[in-house]
Amino acid sequence: MSAQIVPDYEAQLNAILDRCHSASLDARIPDAGELPEGYTGTLGNFPVYFPDEIAHAAGLLPVNILGGGNKLEMKHADARMGSFVCSICRSTTELGLNGTLAGLTGFVTHPICDAAKHLAGIWSRNLPDQMAEILYLPQNPNSPGAARYVAAEYQRLRAELARKVGHPISDAAIRSSIRLYNKKRRLMRELYQIRRDEPWKLSCSESYLLVRAGTRIPCEEHVELLEQALPAIRQRHVAAQDKPRVIFVGGFCEQPPLEMLETIDDACFVVDDDLLIGQRWFTEDVPEDVGDPVWALAESYIERSHASPVQHDERKPKGDYLMAMLRDGKADAAILTAAKFCEPGLDEQLFWSKDLDAAGVQYLVLEFEEKMTSFEQMAMQVETFAESLLFALA
Repeated sequence: MSAQIVPDYEAQLNAILDRCHSASLDARIPDAGELPEGYTGTLGNFPVYFPDEIAHAAGLLPVNILGGGNKLEMKHADARMGSFVCSICRSTTELGLNGTLAGLTGFVTHPICDAAKHLAGIWSRNLPDQMAEILYLPQNPNSPGAARYVAAEYQRLRAELARKVGHPISDAAIRSSIRLYNKKRRLMRELYQIRRDEPWKLSCSESYLLVRAGTRIPCEEHVELLEQALPAIRQRHVAAQDKPRVIFVGGFCEQPPLEMLETIDDACFVVDDDLLIGQRWFTEDVPEDVGDPVWALAESYIERSHASPVQHDERKPKGDYLMAMLRDGKADAAILTAAKFCEPGLDEQLFWSKDLDAAGVQYLVLEFEEKMTSFEQMAMQVETFAESLLFALA
């Protein structure tokens, strides 16, 4: 009788996290020869949300352009935009100008703020060989015509991509992509459920790496990666530590440095966040077997989406969704962050503070930018905050 082989879940998970970490550090765009079968190019897109399914159906690998991190040296971007512009816009421009993103088939940005919407213009002037587009998504989704408007924009993007790749993008191909991305989103919802139920099994920084990998690798690979990671996470044997449970909000566009998330992990259990919210934009599956898959995507953007600082949806009051995050995660407090010079984030922070004050919920306010390299002072702030929470809860 053969011996039973017991999987080494911890080693498997560590290998997956190492792979995700390497992917997050690699800003290089693969050329056509390096892409998996079925892909003919890459389409860069700026956060917060992008309909990846349309690019995927065109045979293009959707790649979130999330800035250059804290190791990138600015040599070209500062000559084209002011120093008061947020770090992610400046570093994204630097990556385009220094050749790191030269392999892109195209780049799509959104009017989520004044700085972001001008990136397409900078792109088209400086990288004329790449398709440069602005995808106009409604900031006010409460208009009766909002879904029709989004659908028209998606159809325009579909036509532009079809011209670029040289073949039509069929409804059947988009439906197939929707099914694949629904599976990916379901797996990410499971990931976040573990964070809420058993946060000691998965830290915020680890969860972030697992989700961020999906912004760089094909969806098919990301689904396989998550399917391997989830059982390993559930099998983890980690003692629950005496840490307060908090939510983290403010990372919807520019991404905080990984070291910042690790600093918070050291003192707190982060049970929910809005990091990379574009990857998890839909709260439910997009309808898969409908006549018009583009309409299904557009309607889901309006009707089945998370709240976000770049949307002004009267059906999703800022305080309500923040309180829902606290309630669903059984959180004791909140960490409110905003990227330096981020107008939507700073505006949101003001509303969040008022709502938390009214509800009597403790919170800590932090500012970040992707090029931060020193975290000692922040660590002291977070540790002091965590200790005060534990004292109050004792």
